[in-house]
Formats: sequence, structure tokens, C-alpha cells
Amino acid sequence: MKRSPTSAFLILLWSASLACVGIATVPTLDPNAAETAIVETIIALQAQTTPSAAATTTLELPTATSLASFTPEPTGTSTVPMISVTVDTNCRVGPGKDYERVGILLVGETTQIVGRDAFGQYWYVRNPDVGPEHCWMSGEYAIITGNYLALLIQTPPGAQALDFEADYRGQGQCSGEFWSDIRLRNLSRGTFKSINLVAKDTDTNTVRSLTGNEFTFVDSCASPRTVETIVENGTVMISTPAFSYNLNAHNMSVTITLCTETNLTGQCVTKIITYVP
Repeated sequence: MKRSPTSAFLILLWSASLACVGIATVPTLDPNAAETAIVETIIALQAQTTPSAAATTTLELPTATSLASFTPEPTGTSTVPMISVTVDTNCRVGPGKDYERVGILLVGETTQIVGRDAFGQYWYVRNPDVGPEHCWMSGEYAIITGNYLALLIQTPPGAQALDFEADYRGQGQCSGEFWSDIRLRNLSRGTFKSINLVAKDTDTNTVRSLTGNEFTFVDSCASPRTVETIVENGTVMISTPAFSYNLNAHNMSVTITLCTETNLTGQCVTKIITYVP
């Protein structure tokens, strides 16, 4: 097949141009190129807007565990109500001086309060002495510490039913002096600790009296015998003060007062007996 001179010239010219510029390489397309470009763009944007590590401040918040383990500091004040006094104070079986004393709280001592009366004047406490486990104290000289507002109101016991027997047991004498011997028996649950006795000869209106914190018996001319208390269901012999004449056939009246505390204090009871020696 014959080519025209023009065609041959064009072929030669094209071949020469290829020899001068070289063959251009067409790059192979990456199927993940689009995704890669998007990720790189996002990373570049974050780098422009996120502060550097050096400029970042970390705020540490307490965890649930650390909050749950919080323990309040102790205040140092006991919640147990306690009582002390500025003056030595008796402790009794009931709230008031009419009740038997069973203990005493001294200045410098303390004891626990376990109750109170309805008027807030007396405290029901642990007995500071040997005896009943609990007793009542006046709040007159009291110093209270601890949580006493939650204390329950205690019902005090009824006043003691005091009673005793007294009966004439004969006339004693020594060196021209005469007296009466009297037997006393305690019918109460408490203890008698003091006595007042008034002996009267109603025929002559002569009176002899005594007051003391002990119970004395004189047996003829022997030394007097004394006891300090008359215990529950206890029996003692006592003697009246002496008269300077023989009481034989005289009408006698003797008034006897016994008290549960010394110096005629506490709860007292009085009996009168009459007899003719």
C-alpha cells in the first residue's frame, strides 16, 4: 500500500516529538485515596483547634469511692449524759429529802444520768456508791454534760411507808436516877438513823428529852450500849433520859420520832406510847 508523501511526513514528525519529550507515565489510581484525604483533612483541622498538652489543665474530681469513705472528725464531747456537782449531794431512792439516802456524789466525781423527773429538778443516775444500782439526785448543784435532752422521764417510787413498834419494857435505875427501857422494832423497808425522844411524867409535868444519831440503852449501872441504825425489821433497846426520882406508879407519856437520815432529816415518823411503871 502506497502512502502519500504527506502522510509519511506526519508520521516522521510524530515520532520525532516522542523522542524529544519522552513517554509520559500515567499514575495508577489508589482506590482508598478519597478516604485517606478526608482523614488527613480532619487531623489537620484538629491540630489547629486543640490546645497543646502543655496548656491543658487536668481537673481531678473525687470518685464515688473517696466520697463514701469520708469520716467526720470527732468533736471530743461525749453524747452520754453525765452529772457532777459543786457541792456534795445525796443520792436517794426517790426525788426528794423524804426518801432514804443510798449514796452520795462528791465534788470531783461524776456519774451517768439515765433518766429525769417530769419537772426537771431531779436526775435519775447510776449510784456512785455501793447500794441500789440507781438513785435520785437534786439538780440544785449539778453540772450536766452530754446529750440529756433524749432522757426518758422516770416515775419515782412512792414515799416509804414508815412504821415502827415501841413498847415499855421496865424501869432502870442507878445511883438515885430512874428511867424507862423501851423496845423499838423497825417495820419499814428503810433504815432509821436518828431519834428524838420526849418523856413526860404527866403526874408532875416533868419532862426529859434527848436527840441523837444513835440509839442508847443503859443497863443498870453498866456502861451504855449504842447502835447507829435500826435496820429493816431490826429491834433495839433504848432508855429514856433519867429522872431524879422513882417513876413507879406515875403516868408516863413518851413521844418517839425516828428518821431515815441523821440529824432528824430524811423521812420521819412519830409514835406516842403511854404506860405506868
